[in-house]
Amino acid sequence: MLVKRSREADFQRLMQAHHYLGALPKIGNTLWYVATAEDRWLALLSFSAPALKCSARDQWIGWHYRHQYDRLHLVANNSRFLILPDCHHKNLASRVLALCKQRIQQDWREQFGYPLLLLETFVDPSRYHGTIYRAANWQWVGATKGYRRTREGYSERTEARKWVFMMPLQRNARALLRRPLLDPMYQTGGVRMKLTATQMSSLYDFFTDIDDPRRAQGRKHSLPTTLALATAAVLCGVRGYKDIALWAKSLGDKARRRFNCRWRNGRYEVPSYTVIRNVLIGVDPEQLDRALSAWNAQYACLDESLAIDGKTMCNAIDESGRRTHIISAIGHRTGQCYTQKKSVPSR
Repeated sequence: MLVKRSREADFQRLMQAHHYLGALPKIGNTLWYVATAEDRWLALLSFSAPALKCSARDQWIGWHYRHQYDRLHLVANNSRFLILPDCHHKNLASRVLALCKQRIQQDWREQFGYPLLLLETFVDPSRYHGTIYRAANWQWVGATKGYRRTREGYSERTEARKWVFMMPLQRNARALLRRPLLDPMYQTGGVRMKLTATQMSSLYDFFTDIDDPRRAQGRKHSLPTTLALATAAVLCGVRGYKDIALWAKSLGDKARRRFNCRWRNGRYEVPSYTVIRNVLIGVDPEQLDRALSAWNAQYACLDESLAIDGKTMCNAIDESGRRTHIISAIGHRTGQCYTQKKSVPSR
């Protein structure tokens, strides 16, 4: 059963005392389960956000890197599994995992508004052999590369590699995740993309010919860098000046270097909210549109088909009171806009 709010402190205390990795804070979309027998706690489980990168998992699923970032919310990580002392009964672990599989899709939908398709977990082979997961029909799909998430991105050196186990929650889970277009019932929020290192680096070059609207004095961050960061943030699903600035600030030094950010005091600096806002307000929209179209054209081969979408722009009314319409060509696979046409219909 799900852990009640009144018992969450007990859950954390037991996990900290008996699990070799200790307790985990409840951050983001997380569910805590407890297996009981006659009101006695036998086992504790935590399901939370999946690993951002895991080549063994991604190769097993077979999804394109562009789909990965937009579909990770459909995967949950069994981040903790603890059988309490004196409760190691035969078949208990596999039985608990089977019961979780039966109910987690519905629980996840009720708590967060969408279902799950896959479960993942990592096992340290120096301590365990994944026996309980194998007994519960989880699939071993490979091993991690041993890199660890840090504040700056990922560790430079590899550490102990972990075994990766996967559990589909329905038969067609992998097929659904590989589709070029995700079914609406599994979508949350706007479309988000994942950029490669090459695509991040190339953005800068497409903005070098745009006129800088700022005064020459006090230009701490170059115009191409600021526009490249803003473009990448929007492609990854970010909206608004403040969120773009926060997205840029969250980048590690490697990503900042790809955008040619300014080097100062031993690290790469990103432009502030004010700088990003002023640049986006002041830049020539026609020059920006040409640069973005050129970047899109370079990667247009990734889309096999286009969707034509027409909308009426809110509050865009000319002197004669006519409303402006816009038609866009959107790539099915990438979600990129390849061209737009604005028009005011004649009366």
